[in-house]
Amino acid sequence: MNIVVRDAAPADGPIIADFNSRMAVETEGRALDPGLIGPGVDALLDDSTKGRYWLAEQDGQVIGQIMVTYEWSDWRNGMLWWIQSVYIAEEKRRQGVFSTLYRHVESLARATQDVCGLRLYVEDKNKRAQDTYLVLGMIRPGYQVMEIDFTKDQERKDA
Repeated sequence: MNIVVRDAAPADGPIIADFNSRMAVETEGRALDPGLIGPGVDALLDDSTKGRYWLAEQDGQVIGQIMVTYEWSDWRNGMLWWIQSVYIAEEKRRQGVFSTLYRHVESLARATQDVCGLRLYVEDKNKRAQDTYLVLGMIRPGYQVMEIDFTKDQERKDA
């Protein structure tokens, strides 16, 4: 399989938003608001300080994506790249597409002087993804992600 990885461009916004919407349904059973996800993707594509997307293509067709956002670590005096918004077209899964995207991002991160590591979060029940990440050399660092989602507060107020 010949996979080409490239930087996403503003024109890729619709396919990225579509992939993100599919991922949310598959992983969380959650339908994303098109009025938020489209502009959210566009905002990142227009402002590289928010993060970056890369796309995997085969024969000119987008078959996968990966995004990173940035977190400064004062403990490490370096930037952590958070992997997010990973999606591989269903018919292309288990064919090395994610590994290709991950290795591309890892290579760029290692070549960027102030980047000290990669992180991601994964659903507790998504054992297949967890196994993939372990095979690629990631570890379970012993942290658990916690959050407060202000958009959910607004949804409750609107109900």
